[in-house]
Amino acid sequence: MTIRVLRPGLLMTVQDLGRHGHQHVGLCPGGAMDPISLTLANALVGNEPGAAALEITVLGPDLEFTRDTLIALVGAEFESDIPLNRPVLVAAGSHVSISRAARGARGYLACAGGIAVPEVLGSRSTYIPGAFGGLEGRVLKRADVLPLAENAEQLSRERYEQLKNKRATSVRWSVPPFTVPDREPIVLHAIDGEHFADFDANMQRVFYDTVWRVTPDSNRMGYRLGGPALARAKTDEILSGPTALGSVQVPANGVPIALMADHQTTGGYPRIAEIASADVPRLAQIAPGGTVHFARCGLDMAAELRNDMRNRLQTVLRGIAWEYGK
Repeated sequence: MTIRVLRPGLLMTVQDLGRHGHQHVGLCPGGAMDPISLTLANALVGNEPGAAALEITVLGPDLEFTRDTLIALVGAEFESDIPLNRPVLVAAGSHVSISRAARGARGYLACAGGIAVPEVLGSRSTYIPGAFGGLEGRVLKRADVLPLAENAEQLSRERYEQLKNKRATSVRWSVPPFTVPDREPIVLHAIDGEHFADFDANMQRVFYDTVWRVTPDSNRMGYRLGGPALARAKTDEILSGPTALGSVQVPANGVPIALMADHQTTGGYPRIAEIASADVPRLAQIAPGGTVHFARCGLDMAAELRNDMRNRLQTVLRGIAWEYGK
């Protein structure tokens, strides 16, 4: 069982929830930019949360499915010939066309059984900077063939039969796209970073008062934020230190960089802020040209935001399990 790539779209890779436990040797977890949408897509087709799926960015692909396959596309609001945010049973030989995202930036296409590329260090995620994982460690291109689980056709039929409230090839319900913005600028809660005090009071106000624009040279490693340059009051060098998903660094040119899924594990730029973990998937749904605004928060509020997101996600996952009769 395979998926054939007839047209690759803009930036499509195989991703799961990442390879954890290797940051001490310089390898970040990577994985899906929006793990919430990936988890929902997998749940809709009956997979475990960490099963490998396709991450689609801004402009989607044309795909051919060689056998009957249960699929779900969750995340950005793509123009597509399949309904979004719900399980869909596509017939053998079907072509699925996914066009431009009208809202949001990233979608996740999950298939029953998952995409069966080889694991590297416990993950099937594509790590483009290291050229490993996924399919040959790279962005997918025309004529690529992606393997699915050997029993994917059987799983697809059995799981679709289990679903309640279904129609010919889909269901009457859908899941909410948690991370896709209704409007911009989106608000990102941020904790003062290790070097926040190195910036004078005016620069601190500028950071929190500015509506920042995601620049076109942003990628899976980091989002560059266009706006006023941030000048650090201190001129001394700082020691390189650990970085994390959501760290906001300020290099010498004063243009902040929000570190994303494929970020480096250490860095020598001052870190002015750390984005609350619950808000990072929402940032991943902002396309180049989109706008963000930072709201100052503390650790307690960041923890509340994380717990609220987890609780909302678990509620939806329980609803999907009920539709499968579990």
